[in-house]
Amino acid sequence: MGILPVSEQNVFFEGPLSGPWYSKHKTQLLGVLLATASNFLISVSLSIQKCAHLRLACQTEPKPYYTSKLWWCGIILLGLGEVGNFTAYGFAPIALVAPLGCVSVIGTAVISVLFLKQTVRAADILGGTLAVAGTYLLVTFAPNVPQELTARRVQNNLVSWPFLVYVILEIITFCILLYFYKRKAVKHIMILLMMVALLASLTVLAVKAVASMITLSVKGKMQLTYPVFYIMLILMATSCVFQVKFLNQAMHLYEATAVVPINFILFTTSAIVSGVIFYQEFQSAALLSVFMFLFGCLLSFLGVFVIARNKKEEHLQVPYIDCGRIPGQKLTGKIQPDSYSSCYGTLNNEDDSVKTQS
Repeated sequence: MGILPVSEQNVFFEGPLSGPWYSKHKTQLLGVLLATASNFLISVSLSIQKCAHLRLACQTEPKPYYTSKLWWCGIILLGLGEVGNFTAYGFAPIALVAPLGCVSVIGTAVISVLFLKQTVRAADILGGTLAVAGTYLLVTFAPNVPQELTARRVQNNLVSWPFLVYVILEIITFCILLYFYKRKAVKHIMILLMMVALLASLTVLAVKAVASMITLSVKGKMQLTYPVFYIMLILMATSCVFQVKFLNQAMHLYEATAVVPINFILFTTSAIVSGVIFYQEFQSAALLSVFMFLFGCLLSFLGVFVIARNKKEEHLQVPYIDCGRIPGQKLTGKIQPDSYSSCYGTLNNEDDSVKTQS
Protein backbone atom coordinates (compact mmCIF):
# COMPACT_ATOMS: atom_id res chain seq x y z
CA MET A 1 0.00 0.00 0.00
CA GLY A 2 1.51 3.31 -1.10
CA ILE A 3 1.62 6.48 0.93
CA LEU A 4 -0.72 9.28 -0.15
CA PRO A 5 0.82 12.60 -1.14
CA VAL A 6 0.78 15.33 1.48
CA SER A 7 -1.85 17.33 -0.43
CA GLU A 8 -4.22 14.34 -0.46
CA GLN A 9 -3.59 13.53 3.18
CA ASN A 10 -4.65 17.05 4.21
CA VAL A 11 -8.02 16.55 2.57
CA PHE A 12 -9.03 14.03 5.23
CA PHE A 13 -8.09 16.41 8.05
CA GLU A 14 -9.62 19.57 6.59
CA GLY A 15 -12.59 20.45 8.77
CA PRO A 16 -14.21 23.37 10.58
CA LEU A 17 -11.38 23.53 13.13
CA SER A 18 -8.51 23.14 10.69
CA GLY A 19 -6.33 26.00 9.50
CA PRO A 20 -6.95 25.51 5.74
CA TRP A 21 -10.73 25.43 6.16
CA TYR A 22 -10.74 28.55 8.33
CA SER A 23 -8.44 30.51 6.02
CA LYS A 24 -10.64 29.58 3.05
CA HIS A 25 -13.98 30.41 4.67
CA LYS A 26 -13.15 33.03 7.30
CA THR A 27 -14.59 35.93 5.28
CA GLN A 28 -17.81 34.04 4.57
CA LEU A 29 -17.98 32.88 8.20
CA LEU A 30 -17.78 36.50 9.34
CA GLY A 31 -20.72 37.35 7.08
CA VAL A 32 -22.74 34.45 8.50
CA LEU A 33 -22.07 35.50 12.09
CA LEU A 34 -22.92 39.13 11.30
CA ALA A 35 -26.18 38.19 9.56
CA THR A 36 -27.21 35.78 12.32
CA ALA A 37 -26.46 38.23 15.14
CA SER A 38 -28.12 41.10 13.25
CA ASN A 39 -31.34 39.18 12.59
CA PHE A 40 -31.51 38.08 16.22
CA LEU A 41 -30.97 41.70 17.24
CA ILE A 42 -33.87 42.70 14.99
CA SER A 43 -36.12 40.14 16.70
CA VAL A 44 -35.10 41.55 20.10
CA SER A 45 -35.86 45.08 18.94
CA LEU A 46 -39.32 44.13 17.66
CA SER A 47 -40.15 42.42 20.95
CA ILE A 48 -38.97 45.48 22.91
CA GLN A 49 -41.19 47.75 20.79
CA LYS A 50 -44.15 45.44 21.36
CA CYS A 51 -43.46 45.46 25.09
CA ALA A 52 -43.37 49.28 25.02
CA HIS A 53 -46.77 49.41 23.30
CA LEU A 54 -48.24 46.99 25.83
CA ARG A 55 -46.97 49.11 28.73
CA LEU A 56 -48.44 52.24 27.21
CA ALA A 57 -51.78 50.48 26.77
CA CYS A 58 -51.89 49.65 30.49
CA GLN A 59 -51.28 53.22 31.67
CA THR A 60 -54.18 55.27 33.01
CA GLU A 61 -53.03 58.24 30.93
CA PRO A 62 -51.29 56.76 27.91
CA LYS A 63 -48.69 58.85 26.13
CA PRO A 64 -47.57 58.74 22.49
CA TYR A 65 -45.30 55.79 21.79
CA TYR A 66 -42.41 58.01 20.69
CA THR A 67 -42.13 59.40 24.25
CA SER A 68 -41.25 55.94 25.59
CA LYS A 69 -37.55 55.31 26.27
CA LEU A 70 -38.17 51.58 25.86
CA TRP A 71 -39.58 52.14 22.37
CA TRP A 72 -36.55 54.21 21.36
CA CYS A 73 -34.30 51.46 22.71
CA GLY A 74 -36.03 49.06 20.33
CA ILE A 75 -35.60 51.48 17.43
CA ILE A 76 -31.86 51.83 18.12
CA LEU A 77 -31.44 48.04 18.25
CA LEU A 78 -33.41 47.75 14.99
CA GLY A 79 -31.07 50.24 13.33
CA LEU A 80 -28.01 48.35 14.58
CA GLY A 81 -29.45 45.10 13.25
CA GLU A 82 -30.07 46.57 9.80
CA VAL A 83 -26.54 48.01 9.72
CA GLY A 84 -25.19 44.57 10.62
CA ASN A 85 -27.20 42.97 7.81
CA PHE A 86 -25.88 45.59 5.39
CA THR A 87 -22.31 44.83 6.45
CA ALA A 88 -22.86 41.06 6.13
CA TYR A 89 -23.49 41.41 2.39
CA GLY A 90 -19.93 42.69 2.05
CA PHE A 91 -18.50 39.41 3.38
CA ALA A 92 -20.92 36.65 2.29
CA PRO A 93 -22.95 35.79 -0.83
CA ILE A 94 -26.52 37.01 -1.22
CA ALA A 95 -27.69 33.39 -1.41
CA LEU A 96 -26.38 32.89 2.14
CA VAL A 97 -27.30 36.18 3.84
CA ALA A 98 -30.88 36.51 2.55
CA PRO A 99 -32.25 33.17 3.86
CA LEU A 100 -30.80 33.87 7.31
CA GLY A 101 -33.73 36.25 7.81
CA CYS A 102 -35.52 33.23 9.30
CA VAL A 103 -33.36 33.75 12.41
CA SER A 104 -35.43 36.86 13.12
CA VAL A 105 -38.68 34.86 12.97
CA ILE A 106 -37.28 32.14 15.26
CA GLY A 107 -35.90 34.72 17.69
CA THR A 108 -39.21 36.58 17.85
CA ALA A 109 -41.08 33.36 18.64
CA VAL A 110 -38.61 32.40 21.41
CA ILE A 111 -38.58 35.87 22.99
CA SER A 112 -42.38 36.05 22.91
CA VAL A 113 -42.57 32.84 24.92
CA LEU A 114 -39.78 33.66 27.40
CA PHE A 115 -40.39 37.34 28.10
CA LEU A 116 -43.85 38.25 26.76
CA LYS A 117 -45.38 35.14 28.38
CA GLN A 118 -47.09 33.86 25.26
CA THR A 119 -48.21 30.25 25.09
CA VAL A 120 -45.86 27.72 23.51
CA ARG A 121 -47.55 25.96 20.61
CA ALA A 122 -46.60 22.67 19.02
CA ALA A 123 -46.38 24.57 15.73
CA ASP A 124 -43.70 26.85 17.22
CA ILE A 125 -41.53 23.88 18.22
CA LEU A 126 -42.00 22.12 14.86
CA GLY A 127 -41.45 25.30 12.85
CA GLY A 128 -38.39 26.27 14.85
CA THR A 129 -36.86 22.81 14.37
CA LEU A 130 -37.44 22.92 10.61
CA ALA A 131 -36.04 26.45 10.35
CA VAL A 132 -32.92 25.59 12.37
CA ALA A 133 -32.30 22.46 10.27
CA GLY A 134 -32.76 24.48 7.10
CA THR A 135 -30.38 27.18 8.34
CA TYR A 136 -27.72 24.55 9.07
CA LEU A 137 -28.00 23.19 5.51
CA LEU A 138 -27.89 26.71 4.08
CA VAL A 139 -24.68 27.57 5.91
CA THR A 140 -23.06 24.20 5.17
CA PHE A 141 -23.80 24.03 1.43
CA ALA A 142 -23.84 27.75 0.56
CA PRO A 143 -21.67 28.80 -2.40
CA ASN A 144 -18.19 30.06 -1.63
CA VAL A 145 -17.41 33.18 -3.69
CA PRO A 146 -13.81 34.15 -2.96
CA GLN A 147 -13.48 36.75 -5.74
CA GLU A 148 -13.22 40.37 -4.67
CA LEU A 149 -16.20 42.40 -5.82
CA THR A 150 -14.50 45.42 -7.34
CA ALA A 151 -16.16 48.36 -9.07
CA ARG A 152 -14.95 47.13 -12.48
CA ARG A 153 -16.51 43.75 -11.88
CA VAL A 154 -19.82 45.40 -10.94
CA GLN A 155 -19.65 47.45 -14.16
CA ASN A 156 -19.08 44.33 -16.24
CA ASN A 157 -21.95 42.49 -14.53
CA LEU A 158 -24.33 45.41 -15.15
CA VAL A 159 -23.89 45.12 -18.93
CA SER A 160 -23.78 41.31 -19.12
CA TRP A 161 -26.53 39.81 -21.26
CA PRO A 162 -27.97 37.46 -18.57
CA PHE A 163 -28.53 40.40 -16.22
CA LEU A 164 -29.96 42.60 -18.99
CA VAL A 165 -32.48 39.89 -19.92
CA TYR A 166 -33.34 39.45 -16.22
CA VAL A 167 -33.88 43.20 -15.73
CA ILE A 168 -36.09 43.47 -18.82
CA LEU A 169 -38.27 40.58 -17.64
CA GLU A 170 -38.44 42.05 -14.15
CA ILE A 171 -39.47 45.48 -15.44
CA ILE A 172 -42.21 43.96 -17.62
CA THR A 173 -43.53 41.88 -14.72
CA PHE A 174 -43.44 44.84 -12.34
CA CYS A 175 -45.32 47.06 -14.82
CA ILE A 176 -48.04 44.42 -15.24
CA LEU A 177 -48.44 44.11 -11.47
CA LEU A 178 -48.43 47.88 -11.05
CA TYR A 179 -51.14 48.19 -13.73
CA PHE A 180 -53.43 45.82 -11.82
CA TYR A 181 -52.58 47.59 -8.55
CA LYS A 182 -53.18 51.16 -9.77
CA ARG A 183 -55.69 50.97 -12.62
CA LYS A 184 -57.70 47.91 -11.63
CA ALA A 185 -57.40 48.53 -7.86
CA VAL A 186 -56.37 44.91 -7.32
CA LYS A 187 -54.72 44.91 -3.89
CA HIS A 188 -54.35 41.18 -3.42
CA ILE A 189 -51.61 40.16 -1.02
CA MET A 190 -49.68 38.34 -3.77
CA ILE A 191 -49.75 41.40 -6.05
CA LEU A 192 -48.30 43.61 -3.31
CA LEU A 193 -45.68 41.17 -2.06
CA MET A 194 -44.54 40.21 -5.57
CA MET A 195 -43.83 43.89 -6.23
CA VAL A 196 -41.95 44.02 -2.93
CA ALA A 197 -39.91 40.96 -3.93
CA LEU A 198 -39.03 42.38 -7.38
CA LEU A 199 -37.84 45.61 -5.79
CA ALA A 200 -36.00 43.67 -3.07
CA SER A 201 -34.01 41.76 -5.70
CA LEU A 202 -32.58 45.06 -6.93
CA THR A 203 -32.06 46.26 -3.37
CA VAL A 204 -29.92 43.28 -2.35
CA LEU A 205 -27.85 43.52 -5.54
CA ALA A 206 -27.12 47.18 -4.83
CA VAL A 207 -26.55 46.58 -1.11
CA LYS A 208 -23.96 43.87 -1.78
CA ALA A 209 -22.19 46.01 -4.38
CA VAL A 210 -22.09 49.07 -2.11
CA ALA A 211 -21.07 47.09 0.99
CA SER A 212 -18.35 45.20 -0.88
CA MET A 213 -16.88 48.36 -2.43
CA ILE A 214 -16.87 50.09 0.96
CA THR A 215 -15.17 47.04 2.51
CA LEU A 216 -12.44 47.04 -0.16
CA SER A 217 -11.97 50.80 0.26
CA VAL A 218 -11.48 50.36 4.01
CA LYS A 219 -8.85 47.70 3.28
CA GLY A 220 -6.93 50.21 1.14
CA LYS A 221 -8.28 49.38 -2.35
CA MET A 222 -10.22 52.58 -3.08
CA GLN A 223 -13.47 51.91 -4.97
CA LEU A 224 -15.48 55.02 -4.07
CA THR A 225 -14.09 57.08 -6.96
CA TYR A 226 -15.93 54.97 -9.55
CA PRO A 227 -19.32 56.33 -10.77
CA VAL A 228 -20.85 52.85 -10.49
CA PHE A 229 -20.61 53.09 -6.68
CA TYR A 230 -22.97 56.08 -6.63
CA ILE A 231 -25.24 54.49 -9.24
CA MET A 232 -25.68 51.44 -7.01
CA LEU A 233 -26.12 53.69 -3.96
CA ILE A 234 -28.99 55.55 -5.66
CA LEU A 235 -30.50 52.25 -6.84
CA MET A 236 -30.31 50.90 -3.27
CA ALA A 237 -32.03 53.92 -1.73
CA THR A 238 -34.75 54.24 -4.41
CA SER A 239 -35.72 50.57 -4.53
CA CYS A 240 -35.71 50.39 -0.70
CA VAL A 241 -38.13 53.35 -0.40
CA PHE A 242 -40.69 51.87 -2.80
CA GLN A 243 -40.22 48.42 -1.29
CA VAL A 244 -41.13 49.76 2.17
CA LYS A 245 -44.13 51.59 0.67
CA PHE A 246 -45.72 48.47 -0.81
CA LEU A 247 -44.81 46.37 2.24
CA ASN A 248 -46.54 48.86 4.55
CA GLN A 249 -49.58 48.73 2.28
CA ALA A 250 -49.67 44.94 2.62
CA MET A 251 -49.28 45.16 6.42
CA HIS A 252 -52.16 47.66 6.52
CA LEU A 253 -54.54 45.50 4.49
CA TYR A 254 -53.62 42.03 5.76
CA GLU A 255 -52.59 40.39 9.03
CA ALA A 256 -48.90 40.09 9.84
CA THR A 257 -49.32 36.31 10.18
CA ALA A 258 -50.08 36.18 6.45
CA VAL A 259 -47.61 38.83 5.29
CA VAL A 260 -44.49 37.62 7.14
CA PRO A 261 -44.17 34.07 5.71
CA ILE A 262 -45.17 35.01 2.16
CA ASN A 263 -42.84 38.01 2.13
CA PHE A 264 -39.96 35.92 3.51
CA ILE A 265 -40.41 33.25 0.84
CA LEU A 266 -40.74 35.69 -2.08
CA PHE A 267 -37.95 37.96 -0.84
CA THR A 268 -35.49 35.09 -0.31
CA THR A 269 -36.32 33.49 -3.67
CA SER A 270 -35.91 36.74 -5.60
CA ALA A 271 -32.67 37.56 -3.75
CA ILE A 272 -31.16 34.13 -4.52
CA VAL A 273 -32.17 34.31 -8.20
CA SER A 274 -30.76 37.81 -8.62
CA GLY A 275 -27.52 36.80 -6.87
CA VAL A 276 -27.13 33.76 -9.12
CA ILE A 277 -27.64 35.85 -12.28
CA PHE A 278 -25.69 38.98 -11.35
CA TYR A 279 -22.83 37.57 -9.25
CA GLN A 280 -22.77 33.97 -10.61
CA GLU A 281 -22.74 32.68 -7.03
CA PHE A 282 -23.35 29.02 -7.97
CA GLN A 283 -21.09 29.00 -11.01
CA SER A 284 -18.60 26.43 -9.69
CA ALA A 285 -20.84 24.67 -7.14
CA ALA A 286 -21.36 20.92 -7.24
CA LEU A 287 -24.82 19.57 -8.08
CA LEU A 288 -25.18 17.93 -4.65
CA SER A 289 -24.33 21.22 -2.91
CA VAL A 290 -26.95 23.08 -4.96
CA PHE A 291 -29.57 20.42 -4.18
CA MET A 292 -28.82 20.46 -0.43
CA PHE A 293 -28.83 24.28 -0.39
CA LEU A 294 -32.25 24.38 -2.07
CA PHE A 295 -33.50 21.71 0.36
CA GLY A 296 -32.30 23.91 3.25
CA CYS A 297 -34.23 26.84 1.76
CA LEU A 298 -37.34 24.67 1.55
CA LEU A 299 -37.02 23.65 5.20
CA SER A 300 -36.57 27.30 6.25
CA PHE A 301 -39.62 28.37 4.23
CA LEU A 302 -41.70 25.58 5.74
CA GLY A 303 -40.50 26.42 9.26
CA VAL A 304 -41.40 30.10 8.97
CA PHE A 305 -44.80 29.19 7.50
CA VAL A 306 -45.55 26.74 10.34
CA ILE A 307 -44.56 29.29 13.01
CA ALA A 308 -46.77 32.01 11.52
CA ARG A 309 -49.71 29.74 10.64
CA ASN A 310 -52.88 30.36 12.67
CA LYS A 311 -51.03 32.74 14.99
CA LYS A 312 -53.70 35.34 15.70
CA GLU A 313 -53.47 38.57 17.63
CA GLU A 314 -55.08 38.45 21.05
CA HIS A 315 -58.24 40.55 21.43
CA LEU A 316 -60.72 41.09 24.22
CA GLN A 317 -63.60 38.65 24.07
CA VAL A 318 -66.09 41.29 25.29
CA PRO A 319 -66.57 44.87 24.05
CA TYR A 320 -66.32 46.32 27.55
CA ILE A 321 -64.33 45.95 30.78
CA ASP A 322 -65.95 44.80 34.00
CA CYS A 323 -65.43 47.57 36.54
CA GLY A 324 -65.72 44.99 39.32
CA ARG A 325 -62.09 44.18 38.57
CA ILE A 326 -60.98 47.80 39.03
CA PRO A 327 -60.44 49.14 42.60
CA GLY A 328 -62.81 51.96 43.50
CA GLN A 329 -65.41 51.12 40.86
CA LYS A 330 -68.81 49.53 41.33
CA LEU A 331 -69.49 46.02 40.12
CA THR A 332 -72.36 47.22 37.94
CA GLY A 333 -70.35 49.91 36.21
CA LYS A 334 -68.99 49.49 32.72
CA ILE A 335 -66.47 51.52 30.77
CA GLN A 336 -66.18 51.95 27.03
CA PRO A 337 -63.21 53.22 25.03
CA ASP A 338 -63.85 56.81 24.02
CA SER A 339 -63.67 57.02 20.22
CA TYR A 340 -63.06 60.79 20.41
CA SER A 341 -60.12 60.50 22.78
CA SER A 342 -56.45 59.98 21.93
CA CYS A 343 -56.13 57.54 24.83
CA TYR A 344 -56.69 53.79 24.67
CA GLY A 345 -59.83 54.16 26.82
CA THR A 346 -61.49 56.52 29.26
CA LEU A 347 -63.15 55.90 32.61
CA ASN A 348 -66.18 57.92 33.64
CA ASN A 349 -66.08 59.26 37.20
CA GLU A 350 -69.10 58.94 39.45
CA ASP A 351 -69.21 62.75 39.84
CA ASP A 352 -69.57 63.15 36.10
CA SER A 353 -72.41 60.63 35.98
CA VAL A 354 -74.23 62.46 38.84
CA LYS A 355 -73.89 65.77 37.04
CA THR A 356 -75.29 64.21 33.91
CA GLN A 357 -78.33 62.85 35.75
CA SER A 358 -79.01 66.22 37.45
